[in-house]
Amino acid sequence: MSRNRVLRVFEIVAVLYASAPAWAAEDRAVGNPRRTPVVEAYERVRDSVVNISTTQKVQTRHLVRDVFGFPDFVTVPSERTSVGSGFVIHPEGYIATNAHVVSAGNQLAVTFADGGKHEAVVIGRDSAKDLAVIKIEPERPLKPIVFGRSDDLMIGETTIAIGNPVGLQNTLTTGVVSALHRELNVDGRVIYKDVIQTDASINPGNSGGPLLNVLGELIGVNTAVRTDAQNIGFAIPVDQLKDILPEILDSEKLNDVQVGLRLGETIPVRIVSIREESPAAKAGLKLGDVVTEVDGRPLRDPLDFYVSMLSRRAQEVVAFKLIRDGKPLEKKLALSEVPKPDARQLAMQKLGVGIEDVSEATARRYRSKRHGVRVVSVEPRGPANRADIRPGDLIISMNQYYIRDEEHVGALLAGTRTNDPVDVGFHRRSSGLVYHDEVRLYAR
Repeated sequence: MSRNRVLRVFEIVAVLYASAPAWAAEDRAVGNPRRTPVVEAYERVRDSVVNISTTQKVQTRHLVRDVFGFPDFVTVPSERTSVGSGFVIHPEGYIATNAHVVSAGNQLAVTFADGGKHEAVVIGRDSAKDLAVIKIEPERPLKPIVFGRSDDLMIGETTIAIGNPVGLQNTLTTGVVSALHRELNVDGRVIYKDVIQTDASINPGNSGGPLLNVLGELIGVNTAVRTDAQNIGFAIPVDQLKDILPEILDSEKLNDVQVGLRLGETIPVRIVSIREESPAAKAGLKLGDVVTEVDGRPLRDPLDFYVSMLSRRAQEVVAFKLIRDGKPLEKKLALSEVPKPDARQLAMQKLGVGIEDVSEATARRYRSKRHGVRVVSVEPRGPANRADIRPGDLIISMNQYYIRDEEHVGALLAGTRTNDPVDVGFHRRSSGLVYHDEVRLYAR
């Protein structure tokens, strides 16, 4: 080969090398084999996955000695932080996570992949299912994750876990569905029922993050690992999250506004339950009606409806567009206030505890952002006494909801039947220190 031809070959190679980035960009557009379904799934959801940091203010006692060598104790304020994960479920700032991620935190902060940070409040949680919903106030609509199904999962299909293990934000791991319908036992107690087992790496900090299929659809909520084994993690099936969202986002429990209907989980959105004598029943809505619009806004999924009701107040009128027997029609529903039962009587009758509203000053003494209600008496041998609730305790949560005041307690206990479980979270002040605990009572 002549010297000129050799030089020409080098020139061609140099040109090809220089144009490689353009080739790569074009290749990405027309089927680069590196762009696997996992890559595409991650790109779909990365803006929907968040880091959740919890800061709890605590007081600790330290042993010291005075100038004469005698022992003494000093109380020192400090902060305890923990990290978990979550994901956007609605554009208006609603985020799902594990209940244990947000159970005892006084301050919650949500951080997105782009570094945006927001304060958050807990809307509601279900400790038994270990699911919770928190809320931020975003500057613009957020991108929610797409819900899939968990009733058709196949053992061996690919799983994708995204979260913040040990604080490493937006970490992705992959694996497969290892088993279905597992029960997770800790110290001989069943903690989680009917969960998904996966070998996708799930570590501390992943709790509350999404478990996805290769389409980028949510199939579970990452929740736990087996510390005595490698590559065994568990996720709460997405169908359990779908079941609990109407309860957690119930406007009757959160802002005392009565609607009286429940929607199905499938699309199109149908009415599957109507309570007698409720606003929905009085407005002429019927089982099986397909809801297409609420106040002129198209209903994309049931979550749209429940979120929209949280901003409503009693006496407001809501316009529904429906399809019944294939024909369009419109109905107007006048919201009403939830009847207020006697909260003190119900608390004593159902739980054996006397309660009273608390002031701002009392809430501050308990270092609580929630007002809650104060325990003033406990009936001997009653449910509260058996759970070791004491006079002076500040009850801040009941079942999925944080307590506002006495009336809120009454609304939560109104439908409680004998032997129904009632999960109670409370603060206790002792020797200048504030403790948080959660117990389960059974109504009588």
